[in-house]
Amino acid sequence: MAKKEAERLLIDGGASREMRLKYDTLEPKSAFVATANEEGYDFTESEFDEVLRESGDDFASFGNPRKRAIWWF
Repeated sequence: MAKKEAERLLIDGGASREMRLKYDTLEPKSAFVATANEEGYDFTESEFDEVLRESGDDFASFGNPRKRAIWWF
């Protein structure tokens, strides 16, 4: 179930530019996951890593402003 929550975050972020702008700046990954959990999602950092690994995504950010290529559109 928690992996579904991580997937829901990635889908919600894909649908919301404002959400992507906020989450793309969060470092480290533990802060990213903590913020997601504070906002109603329910997953651990290891569960998030597993979802990213299964989808072939990388948490690394790039560019200015910062962006991540993790969002599901």
